[in-house]
Amino acid sequence: MRTQVLIIGGGPSGLLLSQLLSLEEIDCVIIEKHTKEHVLSRVRAGVLEQGTVDLLKKAGVHKRIKKEGFRHNGIFLSAKNNSFRIDFKKLVNKPVTVYGQTEVTTDLYSAREKSNGIIFNSANNVMPYDFNTNKPYVTFNHQGIEKKIFCDFIAGCDGFHGVSRQAIPKEKIRTSERVYPFGWLGVLSETPPVNDELIYANHETGFALASMRNKNLSRYYIQTSIKDKIQKWDDKKFWIELKKRLPVEASENLITGPSIEKSIAPLRSFVAEPMKFGSLFLVGDAAHIVPPTGAKGLNLAFSDVHYLYESLKNYYKNNNKNAINYYSDRALARVWKTIRFSWWMTKTLHKFPGQSSFDQKIQEAELEYLESSISSQRALAENYVGLPF
Repeated sequence: MRTQVLIIGGGPSGLLLSQLLSLEEIDCVIIEKHTKEHVLSRVRAGVLEQGTVDLLKKAGVHKRIKKEGFRHNGIFLSAKNNSFRIDFKKLVNKPVTVYGQTEVTTDLYSAREKSNGIIFNSANNVMPYDFNTNKPYVTFNHQGIEKKIFCDFIAGCDGFHGVSRQAIPKEKIRTSERVYPFGWLGVLSETPPVNDELIYANHETGFALASMRNKNLSRYYIQTSIKDKIQKWDDKKFWIELKKRLPVEASENLITGPSIEKSIAPLRSFVAEPMKFGSLFLVGDAAHIVPPTGAKGLNLAFSDVHYLYESLKNYYKNNNKNAINYYSDRALARVWKTIRFSWWMTKTLHKFPGQSSFDQKIQEAELEYLESSISSQRALAENYVGLPF
């Protein structure tokens, strides 16, 4: 079997790339190690930058976002249990849209199936070969049969633990990483959100975030030790700690209820570069990870998709054979700016081990200055709603 672009990974990035390429009549195939049901069951964040929404519209996957997504024109930041608002509309005249990543993936899967896109789910032993030549191929096992697909290019959209980056010789790749010494305990509950917009809270006992999925489904997070076990945090203990950290008005109005999903996620910043190795491109989490502070993970992956899609379109449609060589530099320029913003948000809002009263006062002063400085608010708003692709 042969295709023009072989995509390893059938998550949102792989699906979006496939959808965009197909609209340009560029042949592509997706290989995904999990079942469709597993891919669609993963609960992830859901704050979409305007650039992400525009890209999904270009892919023809935007009707449900327009109908069901929640446009947010600001966020709230809190310190010492007092909050203030960053007004996106006033500052930069752009919103963000709250729409779950699971829903984005569902929409993309539906679009690929309507277009008869080829997706090999439940593929085992996936391995790319000869991507340093002009005849790359990928082997895998599907339904007990060994398969080989030749292609022009391989797009590694298979996440941080995927085979794409691991297949690259270690001496050919540079990595930069910061592992944060805490995690996020996230709870999903069938309760009305405490606020119409997200609340990011700095507190002397740790960070908290109040978010939502829809009008009757709330998502809350508190900073915990990365060594904590879920069993340590029953619902009662979680709600008590969340209330302690939120601003007073939100804490007083918080409606609690049984959790329907609970997990602890580690935080890290990670970048692998370059993002192109011969005929192999790294996309999304395969190349970089950001902490969830600032809601950049999916958005950053989709900006990679944009750059790769434009490069491949110019290669095939405009016969610009050099176009693919621009992908890594263009993607990484935006990656590092986004890594910086997520690092700043994380550093400003979280309590670090060994943090002194001086460190806490500096964080509080940073937020107080932000509350009083329109230029600082504008800089935050520009980054939060998303830098241009």
